[in-house]
Amino acid sequence: MDTVAKGAVTESKELRLKISGMHCKACVEHVTQALKKLDGVEAVSVSLMPPEAVLKTARMLSLSEINHALAQVGEYQASEHFSDSSPAPMFQIELPVNAAMAPQASQREFWQDVSTWRRASLNTLNCLVGCSIGDFGFIIYAQAMALAWSMWAIMGVAMLCGLSTSVLMETLLLKWRENFGWKLAVRTAFSMSFLSMLAMELAENVTDYMLTRGEVAPSEPFFWIALAISLLAGFLVPLPYNYFKLRKYNKACH
Repeated sequence: MDTVAKGAVTESKELRLKISGMHCKACVEHVTQALKKLDGVEAVSVSLMPPEAVLKTARMLSLSEINHALAQVGEYQASEHFSDSSPAPMFQIELPVNAAMAPQASQREFWQDVSTWRRASLNTLNCLVGCSIGDFGFIIYAQAMALAWSMWAIMGVAMLCGLSTSVLMETLLLKWRENFGWKLAVRTAFSMSFLSMLAMELAENVTDYMLTRGEVAPSEPFFWIALAISLLAGFLVPLPYNYFKLRKYNKACH
């Protein structure tokens, strides 16, 4: 495939591009839908491994036009694909992903993307379910068994349990929903936003401690009221951070 001036791509029935920024099948779907909306695109095939897209086009497309479409759905970037047998270009120009058009975190528009808030909320809810199973499960167990531990020891173990069940839940989701291999699923689950999960755990446990001091039994109605408030705190505290990661880097905690 030949290149032309200023990042334009010659008219061709088949256009092959390298796509950076994809991490999962959801990314593949976002890129596919963005490319399908380009005028003149007749068919699109996007793969994660290798990270590339093959387009059948009826007109000339430029990389800037393609990257503008990709920037609407995440931090993806297209570049011309050169096979091992193809000569590499003498000069390779790095094209920014529409940095001028993408709002910065300090701008109000950055925080006003409704679809990103919706996705971030769903991701945070998935994370909350995973963390809460281990966290509050252990707290309920400790109180039911009347463990003679300090409150700080119980909270510490509860947080570890919550982090463990969250990683386990994400591993299973990646394995079954995204068809990852076990090793890749575990590694990806650990590489996801550990900071978000830790903030969630801290918010849940601190809120629960402030409300109950660890002295309210599960048989008392206030225990469940405090639990609901703690879950809400665990959801709200990491939500802005998860939105930021998703909006700026297209990375999710789950």
